[in-house]
Amino acid sequence: MRMAVGVEVLHLVLIDVGLRDFVLRAEAVLELVAGAHVPQLGLHHGAEVSGGVVIELHHLAKIAVEDDDDPSPNVVGLHEVVNPFAGKLPALMTKMKIRTITIFVCVATVLGLSCRPRAERQTAAAASDIPVGVYAATSGSEAAFGQATVQGEKLAAEEINNNGGILGQKIRLIIEDDQGKAEEAASVVTKLITHDNVIAVLGENSSNQSLAAAPICQASKVPMISASSTNPAVTKKGDYIFRVCFTDPYQGKALAMFVRTNLHATTAAILRDVKNDYSVGLAEYFRKEFTSLGGKILAEQSYSGGDSDFRPQLTAIKGTKPDVLFIPGFYTEVGQIAIQARDLGITIPMVGGDGWDSPTVIQIGGKSVDGSYFSDHYFMGEPRPAVKRFVAEINKRSGKNPDANSALGYDAVYVLANAIKRAGSLDRKAIRDQIAATKNYQGVSGVITMGPDRDPIKPVAMIKIDGGTTHFAGWIQP
Repeated sequence: MRMAVGVEVLHLVLIDVGLRDFVLRAEAVLELVAGAHVPQLGLHHGAEVSGGVVIELHHLAKIAVEDDDDPSPNVVGLHEVVNPFAGKLPALMTKMKIRTITIFVCVATVLGLSCRPRAERQTAAAASDIPVGVYAATSGSEAAFGQATVQGEKLAAEEINNNGGILGQKIRLIIEDDQGKAEEAASVVTKLITHDNVIAVLGENSSNQSLAAAPICQASKVPMISASSTNPAVTKKGDYIFRVCFTDPYQGKALAMFVRTNLHATTAAILRDVKNDYSVGLAEYFRKEFTSLGGKILAEQSYSGGDSDFRPQLTAIKGTKPDVLFIPGFYTEVGQIAIQARDLGITIPMVGGDGWDSPTVIQIGGKSVDGSYFSDHYFMGEPRPAVKRFVAEINKRSGKNPDANSALGYDAVYVLANAIKRAGSLDRKAIRDQIAATKNYQGVSGVITMGPDRDPIKPVAMIKIDGGTTHFAGWIQP
């Protein structure tokens, strides 16, 4: 957003107004023209300027424009540079002595603005390294996912750099914590693109966060690779958005095939997290495939992430006597659900998706999760040399075996690195094209070929929990 103002004094006040419903905490860019003085800006920037200067506001902001000498400041022009929400979130202006403009825009790129200092900083950074943005939930309720993914990404970057880097340059990961919140994901990705000038973005695990950030990457023409966001809507945000994991429809189909064919179940009940896109979507895809295979859904119950009492839903499910209980949720609730189910006398197998992939499930659920199954992107006991080496390196660094999120984060970095190498430059469009051309990459999470919809084609691993540990139960190819 550019505003030309014919006044001598500007007072800019930043007010974080939230707007969680719109998943926006965006960056607005203003150009203050000749003679403007900025005595105080929330970013601690203040200077006399004789020409133009670009100032970045890293939150939604209220901007008060005040002229101490002229009771009627002349706002010459106000227009949007990039606003994918045009028509929905207008800029409002009141005609008062203090003019207040409330900005509700998501500026995904400032490439159209002239700012020589920014270009010089970008050139200097590119000369020494390759900045790659990472956004993940390294704190909050989904921290186990985010931390594991970043662990794999760091290992991959370290290996690449120790082997000479790419195009003679080293990869520099710029990691931002989105706290597992969609609005934070939008904010930090905007910062990575407009402030850190990253050539690509890696993230997120949760589809909620990826769906918030993907439009920003797409509008900015910055390639984004999600490690484990399985909602099909993620890559539909545009041709710059990719993933290295399978999708929810793909996974849901595989799970239904496994339950119907391998477990020989004819009936099932579903317990889903109604506030989680991943859970709702996976439940729907499982239901569709299971019924198409001749199975019958006897009950569907819902909970909300963060709940601790699941007995009412489980009691209702028990009365229908299903063969299998399908729980397409995250590890954060699965352990408690299993304990309460067993306490109520529910002994049938419980089955879930890749959201179960965390040691927390066994740590909390204990014996209650024995006999359960979940789908995953890889199995650490696979004999391939690449898998053995990866598991050994992560174990050496953390003292723990890596989960699928770590493997997918690792693969995402290598898919990007290989694309940069083939592109022969740091041009984002060329990198995007080479990510799309990925074929038969021998990843830790399987052989990856990028399909025309920018989703990989790969088999689904089924994992069984028994005796306090996990066991490989076979591959399912939908």
